[in-house]
Amino acid sequence: MTLSGPSARDRWVRRPAVAAGLLAAGGLAALLVAYLGARFAGRGTGELRIPAAGTTTLLRAAVIAALALHLGELTGARLAGPGRQPRGRSLAAALAGALAAAGQIALLATVNNQDLATTYGTSEGQLLLLMANGFLAAAGCVALKRPALAVLPLALVIGTEALRAHPEAYTPEIGAVLTVFHLTAACLWTGGLLYVLRTMWLRRDDPADARAVLTRYARLACWLYATLAVTGTFSTLRRLPADVVLSTAYGRVLIVKLALVAVASALALTARRRMTRGDDAQLPARLELALLAGVVLTSAILTVVPDPHWLSMR
Repeated sequence: MTLSGPSARDRWVRRPAVAAGLLAAGGLAALLVAYLGARFAGRGTGELRIPAAGTTTLLRAAVIAALALHLGELTGARLAGPGRQPRGRSLAAALAGALAAAGQIALLATVNNQDLATTYGTSEGQLLLLMANGFLAAAGCVALKRPALAVLPLALVIGTEALRAHPEAYTPEIGAVLTVFHLTAACLWTGGLLYVLRTMWLRRDDPADARAVLTRYARLACWLYATLAVTGTFSTLRRLPADVVLSTAYGRVLIVKLALVAVASALALTARRRMTRGDDAQLPARLELALLAGVVLTSAILTVVPDPHWLSMR
């Protein structure tokens, strides 16, 4: 009997199974990081424990992911141009975002031992309710076959999240404006890349067309990266005192986020160089997307950990 290696068909059959296994493992790891991240980051800092930090992180990560999927689809559809396009996921994303915002309201009521009517009367409860309604309005635009109109309620969601994420007494309006631009750019970078990669997979029989889609996205990504760099730098300088970078949960999580962004940026440059040479750039682009998913999780954790100013010695 002659033993031979797996045929090309066998390798093709196994490849989706391996990818599904890796995605499942990565998803489970991401859930654990999101749920336990704030707790581990705050060890030994002396900061107050945040009630239900893990659940809050998961819900806020869901909100950011929903924004990224919806905004990325709106932008990616324009970048893709004529030809086959992936099945839309914006309706599911908007509904998931509404559920995540509503879940935060219920969680807030539970933590504060309040009924929902009382929770709606608080400033954070009102912002979360406005966010949930914004997602529902975006879902309605998609359901009514007017997807472009969803930009307006999604802009409302981003503005509301920016106000909710910056309740500090010192110049909250500056923090909110920075967050609007930062969050918008981050969602377009992540969600747009996901849509572009899905489009490239559909058009894999025409490599030139698939490469052209990624090239158009790369031009936009340069501006998005510049926006993230500028707004992220100013947000860090105003929110994180230099003397508590390593001794606060916020500083520790921010270091992790910056490391992930740095690696994602290097992968983006690698993909761009490969496109310039006419080589396949999908592998570094896919790895970039995986790193950006980690950035989404760390960003959610940053919105949960305590404000670091109270530990500053300045």
